[in-house]
Amino acid sequence: MRRRDVLHGGAGLLAIAALRPLSARALADDAVTVTLRSVVVPGGLAFNGSVPGPLLRVAHGQRVRVRYISDVDVPTSIHWHGMLLPNAMDGVAWVTQPPVRRREEFVYEFAPGPPGTRWYHDHAFHFASVRGLFGMFVVEDPKNEPAHRDFALVFHDVADWRSLQAAVRGLSTAPMTDPMGSSESMKPSERRMGDEVAYVAHRINGASYPQGKKLAVRVGERVRLRILNASPTQTRYVRFAGHEMIVTHADGNPLVRPVAIDALRVAAGERYDALVDFRRPGAFLLQGISRDPLEAQQAVVFYSDGMENALPQAESPMLDGLRVFSYELAGGGAPAIETPQTVPTYDLTLGGGGWGNPRWTIDDRIWPHTRKLLVRRGERVAVRFRNVTGMDHPMHLHGHVFALSEVNGVQLARPLAKDGALVDANGGTATWSFSANSPPGRWMLHCHNDVHMAGGMMTELIYDD
Repeated sequence: MRRRDVLHGGAGLLAIAALRPLSARALADDAVTVTLRSVVVPGGLAFNGSVPGPLLRVAHGQRVRVRYISDVDVPTSIHWHGMLLPNAMDGVAWVTQPPVRRREEFVYEFAPGPPGTRWYHDHAFHFASVRGLFGMFVVEDPKNEPAHRDFALVFHDVADWRSLQAAVRGLSTAPMTDPMGSSESMKPSERRMGDEVAYVAHRINGASYPQGKKLAVRVGERVRLRILNASPTQTRYVRFAGHEMIVTHADGNPLVRPVAIDALRVAAGERYDALVDFRRPGAFLLQGISRDPLEAQQAVVFYSDGMENALPQAESPMLDGLRVFSYELAGGGAPAIETPQTVPTYDLTLGGGGWGNPRWTIDDRIWPHTRKLLVRRGERVAVRFRNVTGMDHPMHLHGHVFALSEVNGVQLARPLAKDGALVDANGGTATWSFSANSPPGRWMLHCHNDVHMAGGMMTELIYDD
């Protein structure tokens, strides 16, 4: 088997096509070669001219060689989100590699893993997803339950840049847009934190409803949805009109027990795989829901044979009375009992923010002055977060998969394997644990809300041997 190029998809909705299986020898000796080029497009930047960038898909164990070329006037890099890989390939500009500048190139080479739904995005400047530099990366898992069809669905946004700049200064007047029933307990004074971003469009794989490509399914089929929230700031609530979703994977990693839900909560940077059984004919919207009128644009039509022109069934922006995905629902459990920690533990307080305050802190410090997490290779490490701000924080750890074992005082009976997790506002807590088995280097730990990361909510994990 000879080296080959991966075909690059366009900006429309992409059904995933499988690669030809490789022999064991080919897996060891050969690499899939990909060329990604950042270019200027109307309204921003793009990989290979499309937003989102090409859908990349490889077999687990297959190596990739990505030749990245920059044709843009700002420094860029590519972070392979959720991947376990050499530190030098992690793609964090000024930390694991120099930024790639115009007419320069950088070659990334690694064996993508673990299997599952991953993604890639620029990690040189904040707001890469607003600029358009992101895409989905699927590492095929041979253990996946078979499905008749397999769809990649990238949720992303177009921002009002003045609002974005105001949010970075803590002076944005954009309202919170969570669905009704999801944030009713918030105090009125906490509804304006100054960090909300006003968006001018919400899209799925480059298109807003009703411009997106309609997706054909057949009655009786089971389909797999791979859902990525590439929003720079917002949590997404996703509903599939007239159907329940059976969530099987979180951040590409299998759940111990799949969970059936009516609405899927997806924090910034998270991915979820869900199975849907189509049992009746019709046209149905899969959509992001919120109080924001523009949110109705973030939808795509699924239709059965002969129903492509039918008025699609939609859902209301209410969550009350629905089975909404949460870590507690997926992991089960009971109130946590305080027990002595038997592994090195870092307690991190997420703070800062508020009207007129652009500083978002970890233990009252901002990057690069935040305390570093020093670990020894092979040891088990725990991180406990406490969020004292009025905003949720989707915390993400590079180069590791952690076990989310505690959320808001609930000990999960079935810890969730993840690379990012939302820490709820107003005293929310979360506990992670992981084995320090990644290659030595500097691994970033930060909030995946780009406004908060730009404000300093970032630190790093460093191997101390």
